[in-house]
Amino acid sequence: MMSTVATSHIEIDAEGRAWIAGSNTKVIEIVLDKLAWGWNPEEMCLQHPQLSLAQIHAALSYYYDHQDELNAEVAEQMREYEELRAQAENSPLRQKLRALGKLQ
Repeated sequence: MMSTVATSHIEIDAEGRAWIAGSNTKVIEIVLDKLAWGWNPEEMCLQHPQLSLAQIHAALSYYYDHQDELNAEVAEQMREYEELRAQAENSPLRQKLRALGKLQ
């Protein structure tokens, strides 16, 4: 006789964001660790000691099940970052600092 145990380490908030259940860590944060640093689950546990290895694996499983959606979210975040960075490049403060010779 086989029994089935279901566990859910992932919760979706009202805005549709995936979170690791019982934590304040978004799945996308684990995805970014994998994409940016190439960390394996064990390294991620060292970097996020508040998470269990099972939670890390659940986040990665969620990522692989929703890879296109999460990759699009990462791309959108990068686009927003680059846009804000470009805007900040010529901010009044930076212009003033350049005029004072404090920035190049």
